[in-house]
Amino acid sequence: MENFQDQQLKHTKERLFGSRHGVKQPRNSWSDGPEYITQCPIKPGDHFSYMVILSSEEGTVWWHAHSNWGRATVHGLIVVYPKPGMNYPYKFDEEVPILLGEWWIPDVHEVFENFTRSGAAPRESDALTINGMPGVLYPCSKSDTFKLVVDQGKTYLLRMVNVAMNVILFFSIAKHNLTVVATDGSYSKPYTREYLAIAPGQSFDVLLEANQNPSCRYYMAARAYNPFTIPFDNTTTTAILQYKTIHYAHNRPLFPHLPYYNDTFSAYNFFNGLKSLATKEHPIDVPHNIDIRLKSTIAINLLPCGSCEGPNGSRVAASMNNISFVHPQIDILEAYYYHIKGVFGKNFPSRPPYEFNFTEENPPPSLSFANRKTKVKVIDYNSKVEFVFQNTRVGVALDHPMHLHGYSFYVVGSGNGNFDEHKDPLRYNLIDPPLHNTVSVPLGGWTAIRFHAHNPGVWFMHCHFERHLTWGMETVLIVKNGKYPSTWLLPPPKMPQC
Repeated sequence: MENFQDQQLKHTKERLFGSRHGVKQPRNSWSDGPEYITQCPIKPGDHFSYMVILSSEEGTVWWHAHSNWGRATVHGLIVVYPKPGMNYPYKFDEEVPILLGEWWIPDVHEVFENFTRSGAAPRESDALTINGMPGVLYPCSKSDTFKLVVDQGKTYLLRMVNVAMNVILFFSIAKHNLTVVATDGSYSKPYTREYLAIAPGQSFDVLLEANQNPSCRYYMAARAYNPFTIPFDNTTTTAILQYKTIHYAHNRPLFPHLPYYNDTFSAYNFFNGLKSLATKEHPIDVPHNIDIRLKSTIAINLLPCGSCEGPNGSRVAASMNNISFVHPQIDILEAYYYHIKGVFGKNFPSRPPYEFNFTEENPPPSLSFANRKTKVKVIDYNSKVEFVFQNTRVGVALDHPMHLHGYSFYVVGSGNGNFDEHKDPLRYNLIDPPLHNTVSVPLGGWTAIRFHAHNPGVWFMHCHFERHLTWGMETVLIVKNGKYPSTWLLPPPKMPQC
């Protein structure tokens, strides 16, 4: 376990919060970062030092702002190398960061403010980006194209993160296979494909062999996976891979194959092929004999408004178990630690409050409206937890990349339709399930995760589509202290004041 300090200063009028996405922060919710979940805002001109505690992470994770869409531009990689004396379970020559993002012509804070004021969906982004550059398929962007220059015969480790706000992305490089060797800071079985699907919040370590004709140039490209009827950014971002060679020809780069926007089969065929490495050197510990079983619907909902720009004058919302989460005026961690009453309720439901055909095409309109509450789920220390995300067709049927702070979890199962608690667990992968902190729950389907609740504290769970987070698709898990001081939440540092 290693510690380091990451100090964030505040010099502008905007509030800033920082989250180390994928860093588990054992016993240290105080430095996790989400606003009004684990801290109050850092006031203009003030500062706060985050104590970052690394534990079992190895590979690529990342950090980002966690307030008012700030993460659109405030983000970066965290690379955790093997411990001294330990080696990678694969070989490579050089490493390259690849950040897939979104960009708006207006200031992103203006986009956020207009969207929250209107009560409707936000405007789509104007471009997708690779390492902050949109590429040649956009007007006036030919000089803003990322170029990766490689040596013939070398192997490159791409440290890839989808930092986009609201889109799952397909990514490919012309004529080159891609081999995933780690996901979300955990090693995976080598998994070779001609394309990747990556959800917002996910990080992959990917091997790229420079083994093609060095006289050609090759596009790397990314575009959205979007099987929905709602508007989305349907543009394609590009970068260029070229070889170091005196025989280089300035011809047009070759374009890769990318699955079509609505190719659900290709997206989940990729996701379902990921497996943990699960070796003696890198063992896994999948929970059996579950203590706590939780099941939550995830849905797009409405709230009464009358003058908003959502359907029939309503305001668009999102929910887990029909609760659209409301952030309190002081942070939940402080309220929990100091026993401040009236800030949150402890009765987030363990099961959906209404049982119905969750994935039917036209659910009853009465199910559209959610309740606005601040409810959390309290879990005993060291419990073995199973959490089933049940997607619904309430409102708009969408995929949802669900993320849990403070933990990595095993994705033991996923499927179409309604989760069957008797039949579906028989098909779980308990041998080598992938270890993630963010997982995409399929449209019209479900995903089951498992984890050991051995990290005491207050931990945020939410959709990593930023618009859904803003609308309330989130909850909080509070893991109680264990029996001994070594299993207790650390005492607080000097925190920002509300």
